[in-house]
Amino acid sequence: MKPLVAVVGRPNVGKSTLFNKISGARISIVEDTPGVTRDRIYSDVSWLDKHFTLIDTGGIEPMSKDEILSKMREQAQLAIEMADVVILMTNIKEGVTANDYEVAQMLLKAKKKIVLAVNKVDNIGAPPMEFYEFYNLGLGDPVAISASNGLGLGDLLDEVTHKFPEDADTEADEDEIKVAIIGRPNAGKSSLINKLMGEERVIVSDIAGTTRDAIDTHYEKDGDRFLFIDTAGIRRKSRVNEAIEKFSVIRSYAAVDRSDVCIIMIDGTEGIAEQDTKIAGYADEQGKACIFVINKWDIVKKNDKTMNEFKYKIRETFAFMSYAAIMFTSAKTGRNIPALLEEIKKVNEQHKRRITTGMLNDVINEAVNKQQPPSDKGKRLRIYYGTQASVAPPTFVLFVNDKDLFHFSYKRFIENQIRENFGFEGTPIRLIIRERKKDQ
Repeated sequence: MKPLVAVVGRPNVGKSTLFNKISGARISIVEDTPGVTRDRIYSDVSWLDKHFTLIDTGGIEPMSKDEILSKMREQAQLAIEMADVVILMTNIKEGVTANDYEVAQMLLKAKKKIVLAVNKVDNIGAPPMEFYEFYNLGLGDPVAISASNGLGLGDLLDEVTHKFPEDADTEADEDEIKVAIIGRPNAGKSSLINKLMGEERVIVSDIAGTTRDAIDTHYEKDGDRFLFIDTAGIRRKSRVNEAIEKFSVIRSYAAVDRSDVCIIMIDGTEGIAEQDTKIAGYADEQGKACIFVINKWDIVKKNDKTMNEFKYKIRETFAFMSYAAIMFTSAKTGRNIPALLEEIKKVNEQHKRRITTGMLNDVINEAVNKQQPPSDKGKRLRIYYGTQASVAPPTFVLFVNDKDLFHFSYKRFIENQIRENFGFEGTPIRLIIRERKKDQ
């Protein structure tokens, strides 16, 4: 496993700014409101050919009684336990605070390798006198940095990588299946990841909007590697007022973009909402493999018809996604979670499946014999041949005499024939129709 590096410290010292600068992307939401980064957020990064995972954490307020702040403290403690190296962020503008002492003591007790970063040292050259105050934390030589300007980051990363365990695997990662978990707030997305990981990996709370960022969780089972991207619940636009919430919605769509498979999570106790169709529609438009997961099935009042009725509603509402599997789970009890992992593997394989041109054309010819192509004013559609242009999603180019004759209904018929013969369960299929003269 690659080394884990946790960035910790009290709220608002610039942890997310540092995380984003090292990651080279705006992954953590940066805002002046304390407590914006609530969960541990992961990013795979490298420095001088050494690959490691960086974890951004919510600010630690050791004495806080507030529910979210207490949960953030627990998350930061978990990150510290997991980490090989911890970067303790402090801030020269405010000097050493009582909270800094508390966090430093927590790290010393955990017996972790620590690199002390003093942020907001914005000028090149000898650091100001206030810098030397940070030696009082008892953590060795501090490193002066400016996270927003990128100053001192090379020195900081040199210190971090020098402290990696000797047997650390710092090679680049192999391929893993990227799975975005999308849905409305409180559908149980975070609970699903926590169940898989067997730990409180993501803050779970009944306060809607707790998960503000898209959060990466690496998971390995029986040699299969997964990257789960937990997303903020996507609300209706009229309810998205805060700038932070708007970022979260954008981040959720970005999580879909970088995924292979999308789990569209629906709260079984609340049924399907208009927002679910928008989320699913976006995943379909982006050509992602999809699985509908109906969560909280353990607490749904049901009889012997409830499951079939729910399936019927899904198929009716999401008629454009008849390819997607439907699974009923309980993230709380673990019901169907192993089967869900198997389904993710299966639809990922189908999403990346390639078939030969010969096999494809055999199926097209058979389909044409089964149902004659449409005609207009005596001119009939002719399909000369087809070929698979790409995967993820499987995309086929069909060459025809007149694409205006290729009606939507016949296109759907051809797609169904391809699915009947080759499967492609769980993934959309794209058909591109090209015109060409027979002698071309």
